[in-house]
Amino acid sequence: MATFTIGEASSSSPCSSSSTTKLCSYHVFLSFRGEDTRKGFTDHLRAALERKGITSFRDDKDLERGQVISEKLINAIKDSMFAITVLSPDYASSTWCLDELQMIMECSNNMGLEVLPVFYGVDPSDVRHQRGSFEDAFRKHQEKFGQHSDRVNRWRDALTQVASYSGWDSKGQ
Repeated sequence: MATFTIGEASSSSPCSSSSTTKLCSYHVFLSFRGEDTRKGFTDHLRAALERKGITSFRDDKDLERGQVISEKLINAIKDSMFAITVLSPDYASSTWCLDELQMIMECSNNMGLEVLPVFYGVDPSDVRHQRGSFEDAFRKHQEKFGQHSDRVNRWRDALTQVASYSGWDSKGQ
């Protein structure tokens, strides 16, 4: 896992990838379902990171919403050292969140982005196996995009992969 000393955090920190070292714009990229956690947990997490001098990116109001994630968001993921994914009960109902997670996992696999999942009000096993609210969300995605949609399958793979990482489980606290 890449590490950095909090006291040495700056606006541009080294980012490691498979072949080069580059400067990162952000220490942490925050991925979360806004309706679930924006006004509570995620705001508190971001404030705590900032108090420690850790710069974070989150999809604030200035980003354009659409069917697929924007180039600005993709670049923010690529320009981060870490990604914290706050997986909440309605996370998988958002195609935006799932596209974002898919990109995070691609950057983890190909560029060395470190991923730290937070299981906020969900069981990691339900995320891994897409049960409960995740199963309900995927049933709707399959109705919309088709039973054998490549996009839906990539989302499933990304969720399975992130749920296999060691993370924080709010239900176990």
